[in-house]
Amino acid sequence: MDLERQFSQKALEDFELIDQAIAGDEQAYAKLMGRYRKSVYHTILKMVRNVDDAEDLTIEAFAKAFKNLSKFKKDYTFSTWLFRIGSNNAIDFIRKKKLETYSIDAEVTNKDGDTMSMNIQDSGLTPHEEAIKKQKIQIVHEFVSLLPPKYQRLVKLRYFEEKSYDEIASELEAPLGTIKAQLHRARELLYDLAKNSKNVL
Repeated sequence: MDLERQFSQKALEDFELIDQAIAGDEQAYAKLMGRYRKSVYHTILKMVRNVDDAEDLTIEAFAKAFKNLSKFKKDYTFSTWLFRIGSNNAIDFIRKKKLETYSIDAEVTNKDGDTMSMNIQDSGLTPHEEAIKKQKIQIVHEFVSLLPPKYQRLVKLRYFEEKSYDEIASELEAPLGTIKAQLHRARELLYDLAKNSKNVL
């Protein structure tokens, strides 16, 4: 295959960076991320319409791409492959979110322009389903308790107390980037714990 005829200069440079990254060059990973981070983020943001979620999904897209870099084939550009990973990740996220969200919880705007939320307790769960739900929540709490203390605190603030990244950074007096990176690592650790307990989740 004559790569020079088929691909742009930037794509060829990406191929070179990929080869370097696979060979163990950490700077090559950083350069690839620097080239596409903003564009991947903006693409995902258009899909999920939430800044924090888009940040998380962008990091996850690069994590997945870098993890599978050795499987990448130079039949198409790295950017095409990366954007496909990012888009699929966002689509999966949107689907999961729709499954977990009741439309009754959404805010609605009446004809006068006032915003209201209908906080009606869901009574659709049977006692048995309610018991299972509580059991799953308890299991999640147990998993969180196995994390190192600094990750436990972050997870509790973000997911149990539902605080924004900015609020957490302010409360812990830490840089926003550090908070996001540590939460991403905490989720990875939780995933590794949950993988071995699929029979109960």
